Amino acid sequence: MLRYCTIPFTFITSVVSCAPAELKLESNGKKEKVKGFNVVLNDTILFPEGGGQPDDHGTIESSLVLRVTRQGPEALHFVTSALEQGQEVRLKLDWERRFDHMQQHSGQHLITALADAMLGYKTTSWELGRQRSSIELDTATVKPGEMEALEAAVNEKIRAHIPVNVQLLSKDDPAVEKVRSRGLPDDHAGPIRIIDIEGIDANMCCGTHVSNLSDLQVIKILGTEKGKKNKTNLIFIAGNRVLKYVEKSYSTEKSLTAFLKTLPEEHVDAVDKLQKTAKRLQKSNLTILRDMAVLIAQDFKSRPDRGNFFSFHYKDGDNEFMNIIANEIGFKDTVIFLTVGEEKGAGLFLLAGPEDIITEFGPRVAELLQGKGSGKSGRFQGKANSLAKRAAAETLVQEQSRRRSAGEE
Repeated sequence: MLRYCTIPFTFITSVVSCAPAELKLESNGKKEKVKGFNVVLNDTILFPEGGGQPDDHGTIESSLVLRVTRQGPEALHFVTSALEQGQEVRLKLDWERRFDHMQQHSGQHLITALADAMLGYKTTSWELGRQRSSIELDTATVKPGEMEALEAAVNEKIRAHIPVNVQLLSKDDPAVEKVRSRGLPDDHAGPIRIIDIEGIDANMCCGTHVSNLSDLQVIKILGTEKGKKNKTNLIFIAGNRVLKYVEKSYSTEKSLTAFLKTLPEEHVDAVDKLQKTAKRLQKSNLTILRDMAVLIAQDFKSRPDRGNFFSFHYKDGDNEFMNIIANEIGFKDTVIFLTVGEEKGAGLFLLAGPEDIITEFGPRVAELLQGKGSGKSGRFQGKANSLAKRAAAETLVQEQSRRRSAGEE
């Protein structure tokens, strides 16, 4: 039997079952398998993911609940520590996460209802994202001014302090046919839950919601983007997310004002000027870099004692820089070893010369530079993850050039 505690958002219940399980969690952009346990409780206040809404988080005793999923009528709580069947446990809800999801989900219901009533755009799906949410509207395009009008209307309803009620109906209740719905899941069990925004919308929904539209505080429609198959995605944030968005935007604005030395309304023009200047400088630098490559090659060719080996490193060069040098010198009888990038960091390399030497030593140079490359017709080039052993690679190639020149092969 569920017993609420005096501590906010906690209650005491008991463990029905605990079974070993695995969960894939995303960490730094990679999914990792975590071993743990799926726990079924006698009752729960944690929402299992579904209906476009992510799950609640919280704790069971001292164990973090990392995921809550639905399996028929049961909620599976994934934790990393085992619990005993029949054990009495304290379950605590992460209220900040729950309230955020309530604001976004109720905000979606309100936008969906008014987008249909005002504009005739029906919602085909929606997603509650980590930073912003999206509603897929059944229209290929929206007209100018429509989103502004929709935003004004939803915020007017928020200011009107309209109640949001929950109704539980049996599956055969005639009232079920009168509410908006995309159908019940195949494994649905129990009564049908209706979220009713008084006078605005009644919708079949299993998610968590605010009890009054005023709890949404404010909704900001950030814009729209092209969706799939003649659909349009409406991007929005609601409630506390709007406050965080404004705070972050203002912080960015202050930083740009200090950096650009202009007023906020002049930021776009200032950045545009900087980009155009940067493009001009980049074009000028490329011209200088090409001229420099030609001069380096000509300087080597003019040396009376130049020999048959040339090596050069330039931090700010690129592939074109190296290829110009190699082509200007010519590598039919000369072995050329060129690198660009940080002296002991990542960079690029080029090895050019007689084909037999390049075929044999190209992969060895790549290995010394902890990189990969490919080549043909006397040219082998690629990326180097570390140029720390550049000197060793140079010695290897230079020695082979010396032996070839001395006829020691």
